[in-house]
Amino acid sequence: ASGLPPPPTPAPADAAADFPVSLVIDKKNDLAFLLSKMGYVYMFDIHTGKTMYRAKVTQETVFVTCGQESTGAVFGITVRTGKVIRVQLNGQALIPYITSTLRDNDLAIKVAGRLGLPGAENLYAAEFERLIGSGQVVEAAKLVAVSGTALRTPATIARFQQIPAQPGSPQPVFQYFSTLLESGKLNEQESIELAKPVLQQGRPQLMEKWLKDDKLQCSEQLGDLIMPSDAGMALSVYLRAQCHAKAINCFVQRGEYDKIVPYASSVGFKMDYSSMLSQLMFNNPQGALDLAKGLVNAEGGPLIDIQATAEAFLSSNRIQETTAFLLEALKDNKPEHAYLQTKLLEINLVGGAPQVADAIMQNGILTHYDRAHVGKLCERAGMWQRAAEHYTEISDIKRVFKNSHQMNPEFVVEFFGKLNREQSLSLLKDMMSRGPSNMQVCVEVAKKYHDELGSEDLIQVFESNKATEGLYYYLGAIVNFSEDPHVHFKYIQASCQLGQFKEAERVCRDSNIYEPEEVKEYLKNSKLQDPRPLIHVCDRFDFVDELTDYLYLNSLLQYIEVYVTKVSPAKTPQVIGKLFDLGANEDFIKRILMAVGSACPVDEMVEVAETRNRLRLLQPWLEARVATGSTEPGTHNALGKIYITLNRDPKAFLMNNMFYDPKVLGPYCESLDPSLAFVAYKKGAGECDDELIAISNTHGLYRDLAKYLVERQDLELWAKVLNKEEGEDGKEDPNRRQLIDQIVEWALPESTSADEVSVTVKAFMAADLPGELITLLERIILQGSDFSDNKNLQNLLILTAIRADTTRVASYIDQLDNFDAKDIALICVSETHMLYEEAYTIYQKFSRPEFTEDKDDQIEMQVAAIGVLVDFLKDLDRAKTYATQVDEKPVWSRLGKAQLEEKCAADAIESFINAEDPSEYVMVCAESNEAEIWDELIPYLKMARKTLQENLLDTELIYAYAKTNNLTEMEQFVTGPNVANIQNIGDRCFDEGLYHAAKILFSSINNNSKLALCHINLEEYREAVAAATKANNVSTWKAVCFACLRAEEFRLAATCGLEVIKYPDHVDEVVSFYSDLGHFTHLVSLFEQGLGLEDAHIGIFTELGILYTKHVPDKVMEHCKVFFSKLNVGKVVRACERARLFPPAVYLYMADKQYDNAVKVMMERAPAWDNDLFLDSITKVRNAEIMYKAVSFYLTQHPTLFTRMMEVLEENIDHSRVVNQLRRTGDQALQLGQDYMKSVQKLNLSPVNEALNEVSEVLVRNLCLRHILVARCV
Repeated sequence: ASGLPPPPTPAPADAAADFPVSLVIDKKNDLAFLLSKMGYVYMFDIHTGKTMYRAKVTQETVFVTCGQESTGAVFGITVRTGKVIRVQLNGQALIPYITSTLRDNDLAIKVAGRLGLPGAENLYAAEFERLIGSGQVVEAAKLVAVSGTALRTPATIARFQQIPAQPGSPQPVFQYFSTLLESGKLNEQESIELAKPVLQQGRPQLMEKWLKDDKLQCSEQLGDLIMPSDAGMALSVYLRAQCHAKAINCFVQRGEYDKIVPYASSVGFKMDYSSMLSQLMFNNPQGALDLAKGLVNAEGGPLIDIQATAEAFLSSNRIQETTAFLLEALKDNKPEHAYLQTKLLEINLVGGAPQVADAIMQNGILTHYDRAHVGKLCERAGMWQRAAEHYTEISDIKRVFKNSHQMNPEFVVEFFGKLNREQSLSLLKDMMSRGPSNMQVCVEVAKKYHDELGSEDLIQVFESNKATEGLYYYLGAIVNFSEDPHVHFKYIQASCQLGQFKEAERVCRDSNIYEPEEVKEYLKNSKLQDPRPLIHVCDRFDFVDELTDYLYLNSLLQYIEVYVTKVSPAKTPQVIGKLFDLGANEDFIKRILMAVGSACPVDEMVEVAETRNRLRLLQPWLEARVATGSTEPGTHNALGKIYITLNRDPKAFLMNNMFYDPKVLGPYCESLDPSLAFVAYKKGAGECDDELIAISNTHGLYRDLAKYLVERQDLELWAKVLNKEEGEDGKEDPNRRQLIDQIVEWALPESTSADEVSVTVKAFMAADLPGELITLLERIILQGSDFSDNKNLQNLLILTAIRADTTRVASYIDQLDNFDAKDIALICVSETHMLYEEAYTIYQKFSRPEFTEDKDDQIEMQVAAIGVLVDFLKDLDRAKTYATQVDEKPVWSRLGKAQLEEKCAADAIESFINAEDPSEYVMVCAESNEAEIWDELIPYLKMARKTLQENLLDTELIYAYAKTNNLTEMEQFVTGPNVANIQNIGDRCFDEGLYHAAKILFSSINNNSKLALCHINLEEYREAVAAATKANNVSTWKAVCFACLRAEEFRLAATCGLEVIKYPDHVDEVVSFYSDLGHFTHLVSLFEQGLGLEDAHIGIFTELGILYTKHVPDKVMEHCKVFFSKLNVGKVVRACERARLFPPAVYLYMADKQYDNAVKVMMERAPAWDNDLFLDSITKVRNAEIMYKAVSFYLTQHPTLFTRMMEVLEENIDHSRVVNQLRRTGDQALQLGQDYMKSVQKLNLSPVNEALNEVSEVLVRNLCLRHILVARCV
């Protein structure tokens, strides 16, 4: 279709200017739907491009469309109303429409064939005859293929069969079938007619291919044709054609008996299986078996009797088939099949196939058979294990287990797991009583089930049968995991009885379970050749004395030596002690000690020897240990005791030996020689200080103690001896006083170590001995020594005097030159001491060049000195004198800060100027403002601006100029470079009334708004207007306007007012201000000028109208008519009503199309009524009730015009209601409305007719009365 030329679109005559708006493709039917702007839909055939249909579906344009793939429909939505339209092909009517309306048979045939639509049957037939007649066989076949079912009949097949074949070409019928196969699937008759020649030619593979591709329609007749050639293919045809009987026959012929039952069940086919099974049982037993399996496994339950079928197989002596059938039938293991399960096992056990029965029982698929009966059959067949499995009585089990030697040992062990405890023990005893042949398996059973059977009972079973070896192996398997002490003991016992001493030794060494006492007594009483098990028990459980006694008394001395050297050297002291008690040979004991050597613990050994007074016996052993490099304190303590006792140069030993313990030898020496004890304690390097102090106090060793204390340099030790401890009588401890005297007079003066002196001084300080400390320090510093110039000591002397005797501080400051001046001065000025003069003296002294060389440090001292004067002494005059004397800038700065804190702003400014220090400019400015010293502040600010460029400095300088009225310099400063916040300082001056200064400032930053306000306050109104013109904002205009108005500068006020009323939000404020001052004429004039503004808004016109209602009512109507479109009608109407100017109000209502309100005003306000206006408005009211009120209004107010009004309302009013309204008004009203009622009588309304009749009657009656009166008068 893509190559087709664009076909013409048949547009209707009334749609020549129409054009497409959307095109939607119907992919399902290969059609195209085109929708046009004027609502036409066109349907095109995509393959030919021809227009098949045209119709107008809507009067509106369809602006959006979409297709529905499932149905081929097209949906669209119209533009204005949003209607949803649906356009879809009507297949039933399409072909008749094409043939009858379009008269395009070719298109009808193509579309009908492509879409399978009805209506083209006659066309197909005529075309077919034409093609056949012209010899176009292939084209005729294609036509039949696309015709649906119209031409695919037996007659058509016959026509092709009758056509003779052309030489070199296939037969026409084959061409016909080939064309049909290419286009789709053959029907039943076509499939049969095609199969006949193909099978005759011996080409079944073609049939198989067509069946696989689902090109043939399967039927019973087709299957019968194929059956002789291929039973499998015929089966496939029968299955598709649902010919169940013939399909089952095919299964039988193919030997597929197992498929018969599933197939028949799936299709619900009923047949006689019994006869089929009986026939097969003799001819084909395997086939019968397959069929029987299928019948017994059929869905919904077996289709045959299982027992009868099994007996039928068995009657034919088919044991194998019977077994296979029953296995299949009984696989669900149901309780109701217990007999058949027993029968199955019985026929195999008795029939000579016990291995089959064994396999069945091995699989465990059957569980409901008679176990006792089967067990007996197994026992007869020699199947001992199976028989044992089926018996439950212990007597039967024992009988079978007489053949346990023929059973698998693993089975025997596992079988015991099925018995209870009593049965297992009974069977185990029975097996063990038959000799050692069963011993191994019995041991295995005991190993595996010892938890269930209990180790105690198992041991009893073994012992009752005197099976020591079996007991040994059984216990050996469980001893490592058992926590039963009896098991461990019996294993040790069995090991010893069998001579397994290494195993007994292992358990005795490693086990923690057995009872030590029980095992020890057994081993001692057994008197074994190898005592090592006993050695391990006694060693582990501390039976060393009993072990030593046993070995010594049984002459097993070599085992004593083995024990202490190899087993447990740490227990040598206990062994030696026992040997001492037993009176053993000293040479033997020495040999043991030397053999053990350093492995023997010294402290315990020495304690054992000391308690038995045999310490000297250890001297060779101890000296040997020392010779090997031993550093153990116990060894050297023992040797020291020996040497001290023997007096072998004990002092040299105590001073030179580095390894003994002073706490051990010190007390040992005290009773012998206190000096030796002091030496020993001193060797302790602080660990024995308490003991050393005690022995010194006890024996008067104060000098030695003083020297020790100075050398030790330990503050904690000093604290122990120097802290005050008064006796019971309240007097000082004499020992402490004697010790202090020795320190001051002898120990410390002899010292040449600065650290010793320093620590000693600190100790005196910590002990709170200021008097003694001052004496000590004066002796060291002032009386000449190596430490006279020591800074720390000088510091300490001054500090001690500050704390203990302040009267000496000043003299010490004068005499001493090498102390920390800054630190000492800080301490002096602290709250604790408050020695301000001394601190000032220190700072003043050390600020001199001879004490402080660095200039910066000198200045720092001077600043600190003046700090003392201003901070502590609070003497500003003295401080100013000192500052003048030293004349240093930091000093002046420090003085200035102090003066500033004391609110002496002028003095502070002078000091800061001398110091050239602007750092405190913030506080200086604040204090100066508070003190209002502007003249003094200006020099300071100028000085500060030399080094700082800060906003505050420039701002405060401008303010100072303003406050001092120095406007010339201020103007010069402002016009020059600066960083001042001009806006803020201008606002500040403005707020304080400094308008001249503020004017200069605002002019410099072009703040015309504020400049205008300054001119106002200075009564410079013309300049104010000029500034407002530059500012051009409404707030400024308004302020200037009001100011000029107050000053009665009306022309200037009008100039500003015109700028203000441009803004609707400010109109009311202008009106109020003018009105409050009573300048109404100028106000009206202002708004009249405002009408000429380019951006005049509705508010100006509205407000002028309101002003006219108040002050110039003659101009209201004209204003409303001229500027109606620019008025806020509601506001002006309300103003007119307030001023009782009703005609303008009526005009505005009518012009604004508020006819209801206009009519109401004219009815309620007589001056407002105008007949023409009223009649014009009454027909346009929205509320109909107003019309009926108008009827009443005209009846009462303007009766002569009533008929005219009713003529106007004739089309809009309910005449019946009007007549009722006339009746309620009275007879006079009816007579007034007579002309009106006559005019509407044509409507033939009953109330109108009745009213006219009543009026006529009244007129007649009145006429008669008139005639009667006339007659009487005549």
